[in-house]
Amino acid sequence: MKNFIKTIEHILSVKELKERIIYTLLLILVYRIGSFILLPGVDSSQLVSSSDQGGILALINMFAGGAFSRASVMALGIMPYISASIVMQLLGMAVPTVQKWQKEGESGRKKITRYTRLLTIVICLFQGPTYIAAYVGSEAVPGGMTVLWWLQTISILTAGTMFVTWLGERITDRGLGNGVSLIITIGIIANLPAAFLAEFASKLTAGGLVLLLVEIVFWFIIILLTIALVQATRRIPVQTAKRVVGRGNRQAVAGGQRSYIPLKLNQAGVMPIIFAQALMFIPALFGGSIGTAFSDITGFWYNALFFVLIVVFTYFYTAITMNPNQMADELKRNGSFIPGIKPGRETAEYIDNLLSHLVFPGSVFLGIIAIIPALAMKAGVSTGFAYFFGGTSLLIMVGVVLDTLQQVESYLLNHHYDGLIKGGKLKGRTSQSAVSMTQTL
Repeated sequence: MKNFIKTIEHILSVKELKERIIYTLLLILVYRIGSFILLPGVDSSQLVSSSDQGGILALINMFAGGAFSRASVMALGIMPYISASIVMQLLGMAVPTVQKWQKEGESGRKKITRYTRLLTIVICLFQGPTYIAAYVGSEAVPGGMTVLWWLQTISILTAGTMFVTWLGERITDRGLGNGVSLIITIGIIANLPAAFLAEFASKLTAGGLVLLLVEIVFWFIIILLTIALVQATRRIPVQTAKRVVGRGNRQAVAGGQRSYIPLKLNQAGVMPIIFAQALMFIPALFGGSIGTAFSDITGFWYNALFFVLIVVFTYFYTAITMNPNQMADELKRNGSFIPGIKPGRETAEYIDNLLSHLVFPGSVFLGIIAIIPALAMKAGVSTGFAYFFGGTSLLIMVGVVLDTLQQVESYLLNHHYDGLIKGGKLKGRTSQSAVSMTQTL
């Protein structure tokens, strides 16, 4: 406890870090206040029955911090921007122009950001009417609304999403952590107290407080395993060739440094789960026994297909985001090499072989974490609380929290303070050579 208080004092003593934390908290507060502002013409007293949705809609509502089910001006949340970012990332694998922008540095990044924002607006213009249509004719929004109301509401939803995007970008630039990811995490965490209280009330009524304690223990174990999945890294040693620079008496030997390339066990992050969840609605469209079997999120066939899709998409996403040939070319261009491996094709084959060995256990582990919420529901955990036992929500929370802690750790170490973890086990505490090599690749 004494060390914790001392760490807080160190954080507050670093002026820049303190200002960034306060700035981030203020913008998060603005976001949370905005998520409770209702769209015009919506009867808030009728929203409970009209927003009783499940599946991907429940997941979107969780990411939006409940704004989706409240018919807030920020109901669409940050998800249109995430969708636009995914599209631009995929275009970068197939469109030469986007590939060129990715290699242009800061100027290219600005072009990609501009087109991502424009694509976000287009997605909002499609999602807005669909979202409104879910409420028209219900008790929350009476039918017969004018065209002006429709245009006004679509504009407000689009503006709400762009405002949330702007908040995320401001947090990234002047705050602490990745703003967009942090906003999603705050939305997820905002649902945790209500979900836990509901679970506590149900166990209190059923006399199962011991069972609740067991659930919490398992929850913490799953969190620890998820942290292990997020941080697990295979380090490839890299040696920089020595070379003589300068002339005459000013000659010096440069290079010769040893660093590493970190290859994560879960290189694809949460993207395979997102892709798989999007496709899981297709079998349900067929209806009949097939649709029924694949529409039950706690059923065997749903989770079996879900697991297989996650494994497949993990291989697919890793293949399109990790290019061993490009990595080998970058190493050769920088005068670096992997000890014992010839530069060029053999280096690319070596990296590709390592990726192949990492993807399989990573994809299986990711698939298991994704279906844990369904197993928790089968074990008697309430639906709201079960979502925190795994899946996209838990992976995002763990990843964002670790990333934020790494930034705080860096600020403390730069000011000659002990980090958050003295043992140095936090992945953010790495050598400068390793960080620079990672950024280069």
